[in-house]
Amino acid sequence: MESLSLIDTWPVDNAAVAVIAKDGTTLGTRGDQDREFALASVTKLLSASAILLAIEEGALELDDPAGPEGATIRHLLAHASGLDFSEDVVRSTPGKRRIYSNIGIDTLAETFTERAGMPFGDYLREGILEPLGMTQTKLVGSPAAGGVSTAADLSRFAAELQRPRILHPDTIAQATRVVFPGIDGVLPGYGRQRPNDWGLGFEIKGTKEPHWTGHANSPQTFGHFGQAGTFLWVDPIAGVACVGLADRSFGEWAAAAWPPLSDAVLAEHEATAGA
Repeated sequence: MESLSLIDTWPVDNAAVAVIAKDGTTLGTRGDQDREFALASVTKLLSASAILLAIEEGALELDDPAGPEGATIRHLLAHASGLDFSEDVVRSTPGKRRIYSNIGIDTLAETFTERAGMPFGDYLREGILEPLGMTQTKLVGSPAAGGVSTAADLSRFAAELQRPRILHPDTIAQATRVVFPGIDGVLPGYGRQRPNDWGLGFEIKGTKEPHWTGHANSPQTFGHFGQAGTFLWVDPIAGVACVGLADRSFGEWAAAAWPPLSDAVLAEHEATAGA
């Protein structure tokens, strides 16, 4: 895909991108697909998927109490538990504000380990990574932000999100719909959003502006970006996903570079599909 050549202009030392169709086919790549990058918060997509699998298998239930008083697994996945970003401090009543919380995701992992009697990292590896052939992906720290992966591995994950075979399609559909609709909150790097839509571990574009995806991305687009300079989005209306990894932390460069890439990918995909 010619649109992917845009990464050659990024002010980074190394970058890799891939575009994946809804049938799992890789439509285009650029950069070293096997180079390992820190994922930062894109890790949350992997960890959330493991929690969703545990729910399917009966180890947890969405409405199980977890975290602060009155909060549940559902609240924690949707960043609506009221927990602070990084401190074990409650900032709001559960379900009232979208407070983006690393500690909330870590609490989910701890809750799984306590109730299932299995280390969360082992479950993530055995339940999600190994079945998808994500052999270069690992969790080296927090389940919220400690992942390391490659464009090739994340392409496999993006294919799973569009055509699930590990998780049930109904689970993915539920996880990528807005949970606790209408609540406001801060999207890191982009300020307060009204509303700040989120699913079960997956950020949903909705009406957010500005946003790290493209102007052409549908409101139903879901995914995540990471402060390490990484992103993964799936646009179910366009029927395509895009993975982007770089070795420079998120900043003004990324806010300026990512949306044009996404728009160019969507335009090229539409033109090719209609040819």
